[in-house]
Amino acid sequence: MRSSNPVFSRRGFSRDNGYAGFNTAQQPQAGGNPYAQAPTNPYATNPYAQQDTQQGAPQVPARSGVMTIDDVVSRTAITLGTVVAGAVVAWLALPVDAANISKSYGIAIGAALIAFVLAMVQSFKRKPTPALILGYAAFEGVFLGVISSAVTTHVSAGAVPQAVLGTMAVFAGVLIAYKTRLIRVNRRFTGFVMAAAIGFMLLMLVNLLFSAIGGGDGLGFRSGGLGILFGIIGIVLGACFLAMDFKQVEDGITYGAPREESWLAAFGLTMTLVWIYLEALRLISILQGND
Repeated sequence: MRSSNPVFSRRGFSRDNGYAGFNTAQQPQAGGNPYAQAPTNPYATNPYAQQDTQQGAPQVPARSGVMTIDDVVSRTAITLGTVVAGAVVAWLALPVDAANISKSYGIAIGAALIAFVLAMVQSFKRKPTPALILGYAAFEGVFLGVISSAVTTHVSAGAVPQAVLGTMAVFAGVLIAYKTRLIRVNRRFTGFVMAAAIGFMLLMLVNLLFSAIGGGDGLGFRSGGLGILFGIIGIVLGACFLAMDFKQVEDGITYGAPREESWLAAFGLTMTLVWIYLEALRLISILQGND
């Protein structure tokens, strides 16, 4: 099951065009054909993973070296911590007052571009590189720090704490819904989310184009009633991405992904959380600005 997260969708937890927990062969259904082929472990070649060839079910690895939930949590904490550290440094060192706002915005845009390039390089690499991932996190943090400072200074002093709490609430809510199977990540779910995400991004690009040509807010997707609607849609899409990322992590652990893949999981989860935070911050800014 491929995630819409650009990291997972390009690299994924996959081998030989298969997906973690899924492959191109049909999976057996309960009560179905007893001769149907069992799902193939995409990490069967991993020396640290074992599989019961009779039942097709992964066994507990006999050796260390496979990804665990502790690995994912620790790497995600390190990556998010780097984002927060970069944001704090930028907040303190790059003020957005009248004398420094142009310089601070210029540095923020440059940091965002560098973070994007590092993310794309990592996405196309065959193996995760912690230096690239942490570099992305640091530069992304600088961008977030300046943007957050600007919103706090010019819109609402309480917007950033509210956006952080909102992001944490979305994370907790999606995790609970996923673990209780209120959200089921399957092919239909993935296809719907991917189609919605493509449409959302195309509309945002069109709005940006009209904004660059005509000035203002372009088609109005970033302010007023439409801005509020698209802010909510952006957060919902982020929540869907998060559920798909949870599925990727769960499958990687179940099928014995190498421990180094935990860095990729942390990378993907961080990118999704940054997306949710930015959409939440923008939505709160619109709501506060309308007061």
